[in-house]
Amino acid sequence: MPLPNLLDFDAAQLTAWFAGFGEKPFRATQVLRWMHRYGEADFADMTDLARALREELPARAAIVPPPLLAARKTKDGTRKFLFDVGDGNAVEAVFIPEAGRGTLCVSTQAGCALECAFCATGKQGFNRNLSVAEIIGQLWQANKALGRDPKGERVISNVVLMGMGEPLANFDNSVTALRLMLDDNAYGLSRRRVTVSTAGLVPAMDRLREACPVALAISLHAPDDALRDTLVPINRKYPLAELMAACRRYLEKAPRDFVTFEYVLIDGVNDHEHDAKALISLTRQVSCKFNMIPFNPFPGSEYRRSRPERVRRFVDVLLRAGVVATVRKTRGEEIEAACGQLAGQIRNKTKRVAPTARGMLEEQTS
Repeated sequence: MPLPNLLDFDAAQLTAWFAGFGEKPFRATQVLRWMHRYGEADFADMTDLARALREELPARAAIVPPPLLAARKTKDGTRKFLFDVGDGNAVEAVFIPEAGRGTLCVSTQAGCALECAFCATGKQGFNRNLSVAEIIGQLWQANKALGRDPKGERVISNVVLMGMGEPLANFDNSVTALRLMLDDNAYGLSRRRVTVSTAGLVPAMDRLREACPVALAISLHAPDDALRDTLVPINRKYPLAELMAACRRYLEKAPRDFVTFEYVLIDGVNDHEHDAKALISLTRQVSCKFNMIPFNPFPGSEYRRSRPERVRRFVDVLLRAGVVATVRKTRGEEIEAACGQLAGQIRNKTKRVAPTARGMLEEQTS
């Protein structure tokens, strides 16, 4: 039987694990700091632990992040990391540097079962949920790769669960990883600086509101049920009226006073002025901001990016109505790290579509 991977445990779980063989709670705090604050994986180097405990721990547990297979960097500093999560699966995370902050986009599943029509990950099918160690391990590895800034601060200031997969379909593991991100003895991030992006799993949104309310982003992409049923098929189960009601409930405990609605603009599909007007009507009772995202093409996609003039007119309709709307600058497109392009390599268990097996593994073996 494999040893427990301590990266799978949040503070409470680690405390209980240590208590199981007679160790005091402060030992869990010490190890949590070494693992996450300092990025240490060798018990022998955890110098404030008793020598006997340092010698005992390797027989009881391990600290194993997902192996980093490859990393690529663009001219603007965007980086894409490829992680091995076993059985032929590899997932991707993306670091986006901006003025005053650095954001890491983290994956939560190997593939995705939601089949959103405009997303490369969804076209691959689904293999499995990632473990806590595989989710938090992306942040662990990225921190090591990026180092610290000249002031000694970590480069990563924000994390979004917005990579491959639907975070709320892997609820328990995603929430445990979120708790580690927020823990002052681990990464110490503010709830305002950690975001969960969901396609709209309404019951899980309500659970997140109670368990670990962080900033919330909704992959909206359509102003009405008929179109959203096609673009985001989970809408057939949780239609827009239910989703908007869940957003209002979430805001009661959210760390920010707004929900971010993500909206990929697809040429001739959802980018008409009447779509913008319908969005205003749909979201009138939800405190929100819009993040408009130019569609990022990928091989085999039937869609095209909206023309700049059409994007401008669409956003103008929102702005004239007093809605906060920004257009996301496309980052990482040259290394297929832009929104909707993450694909990694997935052994598809769903068999609905042929896996594309794209990403950096191809480049390493070609």
